[in-house]
Amino acid sequence: MSGLLAHDGAVTLCAHAGQARPAVANPRVKVGGRPTALLTVPWLVTCAPLSPPPCVTAQWVTGTTRVRSAGVPLVIQGGAAVCAPSGGPLAVVAVQPRVRGI
Repeated sequence: MSGLLAHDGAVTLCAHAGQARPAVANPRVKVGGRPTALLTVPWLVTCAPLSPPPCVTAQWVTGTTRVRSAGVPLVIQGGAAVCAPSGGPLAVVAVQPRVRGI
């Protein structure tokens, strides 16, 4: 799958308008001076006021297929993630426009 690489400052939202960030950023690969996010790292979701129950965490299930950091795929815009406990999606809405991963 191909898409723009997500970083720790990308605007990422759950289906209930909660904002999400990676629990741990990946300092080995940076885009626009910001650390990227590894596919295996859980994301923390905050401030989901419309959600009953609110989303708390999320896990990415699809990301880059060829580009890796420390042997792990990276999160990309257009990848798929599942929030817990709601089971809803997570989406990268705004991201840096220059670096695309495959």
